[in-house]
Amino acid sequence: MPIITLTTDFGLKDHFAGAVKGAIYSELADAKIVDISHNVSPFHITEAAYIIQNAYRNFPEGTIHIIGIDSEQTPENKHIAVKLEGHYFVCANNGIMSMITRTIVPEEVVEINIHDRIKTNFTELDVFVQVACHIARGGTLGVIGKPIKEIRAITGIMPVINSEQKQIIGNVIYVDNYGNVITNITRRLFEEVGKSRAFSIQARRAHFKKIYDKYSDAINFDIEKTKREEDGKKIALFNSSGYLELAIYKSNPSTVGSASTLFGLDYRDTVTVNFD
Repeated sequence: MPIITLTTDFGLKDHFAGAVKGAIYSELADAKIVDISHNVSPFHITEAAYIIQNAYRNFPEGTIHIIGIDSEQTPENKHIAVKLEGHYFVCANNGIMSMITRTIVPEEVVEINIHDRIKTNFTELDVFVQVACHIARGGTLGVIGKPIKEIRAITGIMPVINSEQKQIIGNVIYVDNYGNVITNITRRLFEEVGKSRAFSIQARRAHFKKIYDKYSDAINFDIEKTKREEDGKKIALFNSSGYLELAIYKSNPSTVGSASTLFGLDYRDTVTVNFD
């Protein structure tokens, strides 16, 4: 039985996440359900896209990913099922899949068309569960939808490179649980444009001239602990997902502050890399 994952903005207070799991178990008693996250900021498509992009490859092929963000069906918000790299994604066609599909071509995409058979005002509980369980039983996408060629894209999430190839203007696309700020500037883009040139990174009140490979690389462990700079150390690094991240070493947003609060950065704020 394939794994079914859940990524939503339901939170943990309400009944929604539990109800969806119950509906899946009612259809497939031996289902395997994994929560990726239920704490996506409400209706935050880019945040959800970043999370699912960096989670799905860790699951085996055949996994079915239900993404419940901004999923209410409207004439402008259709539902899709996507097969990509052997994985299946069931979600709204609102741009969530575009961060993945801009570099990987889907094997199959259908617009779900079973709504006339299901009475619902809770899309994830009814339509998405039915589609996921159909796939889990070995069903094909052609049974639950009609083929489409294009997936809606999220606008404004691609960095801009100036004509002289001396500057990358990026944006914050995600703030993690530690308050670390993730930009849309990838290591690959940085290296292609930078060509090993010296650089500076500017993000509101924060400036960086060095990028580390991991958080602890910013700390000089040859210096006695009581004398070395550690607490509040600002860091720029390429994170495990390959995105430029601005961080505070061992930050805690609820006590000492974080990169987001101390640098004054939030979603869509500008981060600029200038090359010499």
